[in-house]
Amino acid sequence: EVQVVESGGDLVQVGGSLTLSCAASGYAFEDMAIGWFRQVPGKEREWVSCITNRDGAAFYADSVKGRFTISSDSADHTVYLQMNDLKPEDTAVYYCTVDLAGTVGYCSKFGLHYDYWGPGTEVTVPS
Repeated sequence: EVQVVESGGDLVQVGGSLTLSCAASGYAFEDMAIGWFRQVPGKEREWVSCITNRDGAAFYADSVKGRFTISSDSADHTVYLQMNDLKPEDTAVYYCTVDLAGTVGYCSKFGLHYDYWGPGTEVTVPS
């Protein structure tokens, strides 16, 4: 079956960096679109970034553009989210999700388009 597991969450000071990992297995990795979302308790889930594994097309929310970089490594079936210049507003539980019907050159910012979700990994940036 498809399995999605995030890792790398930690407590980081303002301005620091952190890399999150998303290991996706159980399906053809190159056919996946993979997204990152984040959520603070009591607030709506927010789309952060996504990538289409086949061609590497990457997209970012305005709030993280220029600070975060998403990448895909087909050798270890892992997508990474490199986060730089972290701010308190980045504090959240980060979720990785997989769209098995990913298309070339586009991935969705809407969670309902994704099929499988990881359990989340927590990032804390104290003010």
